[in-house]
Amino acid sequence: MSEQKLEERMSKLFTAGAHYGYSKTRRHPSVAPFILTTKNRVDIVDLEKTEMMLDKALEFIKKLSSQGKQIIFVGVKPEAKKIITNASLSMDMPYVTERWIGGTLTNFPEIKKRIARLEELRSKKEKGELDVYTKKERLLIDEQIEKLGRFFGGLVLVKKMPDALFVIDSKREHIAVTEAKKAGIPVIALVNTDTNIREIEYPILANDASVSSIEFFIQEVVKAFKDGQ
Repeated sequence: MSEQKLEERMSKLFTAGAHYGYSKTRRHPSVAPFILTTKNRVDIVDLEKTEMMLDKALEFIKKLSSQGKQIIFVGVKPEAKKIITNASLSMDMPYVTERWIGGTLTNFPEIKKRIARLEELRSKKEKGELDVYTKKERLLIDEQIEKLGRFFGGLVLVKKMPDALFVIDSKREHIAVTEAKKAGIPVIALVNTDTNIREIEYPILANDASVSSIEFFIQEVVKAFKDGQ
């Protein structure tokens, strides 16, 4: 990356508020080398080091994309939901923006059955094949479609185990991260200062709690993914 582009990215990082960590009392020991200073008891992340972490993660994403690999994007916190949904759709990648269902990776055959059931019911509804049921039965089926869609609608593209996970706030989504580890699936994650970054293959240490910061990093990810294609 040229010096000018690096300066531009650093400026965007700062403008997005990516440098704001949590209070010093919440700091995980693993992030200590990446803290620039502490102001008003709040840790300030060293954005030069964040930028290096970002570069490493983006190179990995670009490589996955160039090989036609699949990444599940996980962003359940309110600030991330819409951003993750829009980004995933633009990349034609699966996503989770509601609760991570335990067993999504460690009990994948069962999850595949639920996804298949959702697709089956949606298909029958579109073709008018549910008209043979009573009004009450159709209402119950609609409720089932809505519930399955909420939790599994973003995963309909998943036909086999994914090749990687991208997570917003891996501490919050620790079940997803634990399952990925058990399944041998690498994790890329935007994490804040309260996180053990040693547990993540590709951590990006920055503000994971504001819309502007999350938006910046996801835009970078989308660009890298499309460049890889």
